[in-house]
Amino acid sequence: MDDLRLMQKRDRLCRQIADHLDFLAGSISSKGLKWEAYNLTTKRDGVTTSRHIPKDLVPLVRRMTGRHKKLKALLKELEEVNWQLLRRGLELCDHGTL
Repeated sequence: MDDLRLMQKRDRLCRQIADHLDFLAGSISSKGLKWEAYNLTTKRDGVTTSRHIPKDLVPLVRRMTGRHKKLKALLKELEEVNWQLLRRGLELCDHGTL
C-alpha cells in the first residue's frame, strides 16, 4: 500500500473512532432469577465492579458496549497503520495529531 493510501486509511479510521466515542466498557449480566434486572460489569484496577442498569436502558447499554468492542478493533487497526507510516519515515505530527 502506498503512502497516500495509508494516510487515507488513517484518516478514515480516525473518523470512525470519533464516531464510536459514546461507548461503555463491560458486559451486561442479569442479577437474578425472580425479577428482570441487569448490571454492567467491568474491571477497574483489577477489581470487578457492577453498576445497576435500569431496565429501559438495557438496549442503549447493549449498543454502547458494542461500540466499545468496535472501538477496540478500530484502535488496533489504527495502531498498525501508524506503525507502517512510522516505518516509512512519515511524520504523523505533520497531520495534526502529535
